[in-house]
Amino acid sequence: MEYIVEKIGMSRTTTIPSVAVTLVRIVEAKVCEVDENKRALVAYAQGKKINKAIAGQQKKYGLSAEFNRFKTMTVANSEAGDLDLTPLNDAKVVKTTFVSKGRGFAGVMKRHNFAGGPGAHGSRFHRRVGSIGNAEWPGRVQPGQKMPGHYGTDKKTAKNEIVSYDAETGIIALKGAVAGANGSYGTIRIVK
Repeated sequence: MEYIVEKIGMSRTTTIPSVAVTLVRIVEAKVCEVDENKRALVAYAQGKKINKAIAGQQKKYGLSAEFNRFKTMTVANSEAGDLDLTPLNDAKVVKTTFVSKGRGFAGVMKRHNFAGGPGAHGSRFHRRVGSIGNAEWPGRVQPGQKMPGHYGTDKKTAKNEIVSYDAETGIIALKGAVAGANGSYGTIRIVK
């Protein structure tokens, strides 16, 4: 079963020893239609985006104006309506998928953890790449060479244990870190 969640931020438990946790909130969602494999079209609210295609989907499934995003995922429901959250009561481990923070065009020290050169006076090699090629043969840079470039905004999936789940507020405390900025939307999938 999959659920759309919003990352709240990180915290710690008050137990001894204390455990670092990431807090995520389950986003209210409506199941529009379900096929025989439990794959469903799910509508949820995010931002104020609206166009004719979204308006047509809202009219087709009888949704209110705030449900303006649609996603296909596996659900526990057998028919359309509110998303069924009961499988979360027994869940122990989930896989979280978020888009990581974007860092723009980054150098090799930030992107690939290169050591860099001496920082003192006289050096012309501080945060640069260094030698990247070979000798006369093959006379070119090898494919896959670690170089500066775009870093971040990748889809990252991690396995996290559920420390606690509050059904009333829809907040889940996941052990460890989750990719992405606070307030970003992602999905969790129950593994066991």
